[in-house]
Amino acid sequence: MSRIGKMPVALPAGVEVKVDGNNVVTVKGPKGELSEAISKLIKVAVEDGTLVVTRDNDNKSAREQHGLARALINNMVTGVTAGYEKKLQLVGVGYKAEKKGKTLVMNLGYSHPVEMEDPEGITTEVTSPTELIIKGIDKAVVGNYTANIRKWRKPEPYKAKGIRYEGEVIRRKEGKTGKK
Repeated sequence: MSRIGKMPVALPAGVEVKVDGNNVVTVKGPKGELSEAISKLIKVAVEDGTLVVTRDNDNKSAREQHGLARALINNMVTGVTAGYEKKLQLVGVGYKAEKKGKTLVMNLGYSHPVEMEDPEGITTEVTSPTELIIKGIDKAVVGNYTANIRKWRKPEPYKAKGIRYEGEVIRRKEGKTGKK
């Protein structure tokens, strides 16, 4: 039995869950609405303010989908109630970011500024010129957009310059040494 899959998902007040005939789970809460298609091998039921995820049989594909389905539903419930946020830090001489409407403009040492349009459902805040906060209700979209921003300048191991997640530890390497 899946350790993650067998745990029930607690539904806070103000959260509605609907499961249609095609096994599409829709979660509606104070921050918005999310939906996800779940495998036909998985059954989702609402019982006494909790959501229970079960599987039909014990074949390999059903076992693989069991914990995944429960985790996806739990992430949707968390997203519509509390939301998700990731913080990025720009480290480097001249690296800075600013917000122009729905566009994030970053100077990252290139000959031109990097401009990124916020996807739907995502808000980007620039708390200081070197700190960004990406917020949204869908965990996957927030993580993907944050990774796309980070791709422009990954932290390098010699001077630790680049765009890093808050709290990320960069393993430093020793530079070249002179001839003896």
